[in-house]
Amino acid sequence: MSGTLRFLADEDFDNDIVRGMLRRLPSLDIVRAQDVGLSGALDPRVLEWAAQEGRVLLTHDVSTMTAHAYARVSSEAPFTFV
Repeated sequence: MSGTLRFLADEDFDNDIVRGMLRRLPSLDIVRAQDVGLSGALDPRVLEWAAQEGRVLLTHDVSTMTAHAYARVSSEAPFTFV
């Protein structure tokens, strides 16, 4: 993976923020879950995809995503989470 941060915005992340980020930094490497075939995917699958693709997950889902992220850390599976 290069030194450039790559992001995945899940379905709970505010699209207004994604648009604002891209307006400010047009070359930003950010994809939305719904654009990469993850619409309706369960949290563990979204975390797995982000890890496989070397992407930092952007989410506003603190109710369920956090628990799945902690479980992933506990199992020592790779991931990036913000």
